Amino acid sequence: MSTPYDQGIEDLLALYRRQREEAAETRRRINEVSGVGTAPRQSVKVTVSANGEVTAVEFPTGAYRRMAPKELSEAMMAALAQAREKALEQVAELTSLGLPPGVGAGDLLQGRADPTALLPDDPGMPDAVRDYIDNGRPDGPRGPR
Repeated sequence: MSTPYDQGIEDLLALYRRQREEAAETRRRINEVSGVGTAPRQSVKVTVSANGEVTAVEFPTGAYRRMAPKELSEAMMAALAQAREKALEQVAELTSLGLPPGVGAGDLLQGRADPTALLPDDPGMPDAVRDYIDNGRPDGPRGPR
C-alpha cells in the first residue's frame, strides 16, 4: 500500500533521474563544443575544445611566411584567445539554463563564481517528505507520534 511518504520519495527519485539524464545530455553536448579563432590576415586559425585544449592549428594562407617570429606568436595567441572565448560562450549557453538567478555560467566556468551557490543549504522537497526525514514514518522505526 502506497502512502504519501512513499509517493513523495518516488517523485523525488523521478526528479533525480530526470536531472541525471539532463546532466548527461548537457555533458554530451559540451563535449561536442569547439571554438575557432582566426588571426588578422587569415595568418593563423586555431580550434579548441570546450575545455580550451587546442585541437587544430592551421595556416590558411601563406601570410605566416612573411611574419617575424614575434608577430606570428602574437597572431597565434590572439587566435587562441578568440577560440577559447567562443568555446566558453557556447558552453555557457548550454549550461546557463539550469543555473539559479545571479549565477553566470561564464563566471562559474572561469572560477569566478561560488559553486555552492548552485545548491541550496536546505533543498526543496514536499512537506510530506520533509516530515518523513525529520520524524520518520508515523508507524515506522521511530515509533508512533
